[in-house]
Amino acid sequence: MTKTASDLSVLAVMALEWMPDGPAPRVALSQDEAGQLAERIGHDLALLVPEVANLDLVVMGAHFDPAEVLRPGWPVHRRLHELSERAPGRNAGPRIIGFGADASGDIPQPLRSEPSLQGGMLRVLPLLLAGDGAAHVGAQLESVLVDRGMARAETALLAQESFAARIEHARYLTVHDLAAMTALQYEHMGLAPLWSLIETALLAPGESAWLDAPPEPLIHLVKGEARVALFSDDAWRERYAPEENDVERLARRRGFFEARVRQLAAVLEAHGIPVTFVDCPGAHDARQACMD
Repeated sequence: MTKTASDLSVLAVMALEWMPDGPAPRVALSQDEAGQLAERIGHDLALLVPEVANLDLVVMGAHFDPAEVLRPGWPVHRRLHELSERAPGRNAGPRIIGFGADASGDIPQPLRSEPSLQGGMLRVLPLLLAGDGAAHVGAQLESVLVDRGMARAETALLAQESFAARIEHARYLTVHDLAAMTALQYEHMGLAPLWSLIETALLAPGESAWLDAPPEPLIHLVKGEARVALFSDDAWRERYAPEENDVERLARRRGFFEARVRQLAAVLEAHGIPVTFVDCPGAHDARQACMD
């Protein structure tokens, strides 16, 4: 849960897992399709937490990579909130709103996923619940969605038909649930050391954090930016391979290290965290160089 411009809101998603052998899903729904899916989603959530019916429900009829949602400041949900502020019926009672492509089929910028992050099997539709009592509803959803958050069969079928794809699983998650699930996935992918930086950027954006655990790259998250140390050959050997004397093995290990740097930098940038590379000529002053 986080505060938006005018309301305490609950930030959530509908997570859709595509079948790996199915057709590529449509990028976004039409306005009518988004509205119909929003109605089904509202019904599903109200069955779990009846007070949901007292809040505005706003659904973005387009799917995103989880990393696009898990970004500092929650920009996708912020755009969804901004769209809802301009929608008719504000302050006239609870609304269910779905945003989709316009009448000509053009997809507006807020509904466009980044092309470089498309193609994953797990995609998420951003959902926003707003209004008086949202904090209470958010707490209830946090407690029930992990165990009972599967979409009803008819809702999942409508999503499947609307996106013209085959869906293996459809469930609801708060953004905190999504973050926890992503952290577990990253652990399985060998990216666990990076998660503390991402989590700090998401939940404590004013704080700093370090990844300082050789053989991992040295990274300092400060002022919303990830500063990655770039070592000279001698400094890198001193920090990461002081016992190695074989030239070929050193070259291979350095190559693996540089590939790891590129991998971690790409993950940070996918989460909207800018990356800056900092020259560190010495191994002993690396933390200070990255801090300055």
